Amino acid sequence: MQNFPAGVTLYTIGYEGVALDALIGTLKQAGVRLLVDTRERAQSRRPGFSKTALSSALAQGGVGYLHLRALGTPPAVRKDYKMTHDFASLKRGYLAHLATQGETLEELGRLAARETVALLCYEADPADCHRSLIAARLRELGMVNEVRDLHVGREL
Repeated sequence: MQNFPAGVTLYTIGYEGVALDALIGTLKQAGVRLLVDTRERAQSRRPGFSKTALSSALAQGGVGYLHLRALGTPPAVRKDYKMTHDFASLKRGYLAHLATQGETLEELGRLAARETVALLCYEADPADCHRSLIAARLRELGMVNEVRDLHVGREL
């Protein structure tokens, strides 16, 4: 594993219940240059939040987009969660998956060291989302020093 610079801040953001333009405004206010989509499938029932439309809107707003599918919640883990609503079980299943994603985590760490990155997933509350587990793992590995959760519509 390579050495990562000190002082790297990683942001996270969820799009539950927010307008696309407000999400982009929040990212820009925080100085985010790259949004990393951590959904296994970058599709949404919400207009504007599927991969192609989201990428295009972000580009118009001056924010890059990257879909890291490998960091998404595996279908079997997601299916179990939909049936049980047991976040502790989802967390266990997801952490087992995350333990197999060393190369992708290193890629994400390198990106965060070069530019300001935010992790995206659906849930408004990062405590209810796998993106918080990704961020925590990057901190444990020394790839980021600080994690800041962005909340659309709130001041930084």
